[in-house]
Amino acid sequence: MSGEGECLERLESRLMLAEDQIDALNRTVYRQQGLIDRLQARVQQLAQQFQSAQAGQGRPEDEIPPHW
Repeated sequence: MSGEGECLERLESRLMLAEDQIDALNRTVYRQQGLIDRLQARVQQLAQQFQSAQAGQGRPEDEIPPHW
């Protein structure tokens, strides 16, 4: 019977370790998703700024050179 008890204890220990590792991985994924969301929002903001800057500029051949 003690062999079965030791086996059960080992399995319980491994299960607890696996649960701890899963929790740590979940926290990491959660933090990374937050970072991805912030980066995507920033890229979208920069794309809009770029488009606005592009729209505000005329064609280069329409501009008068600065020395005139």
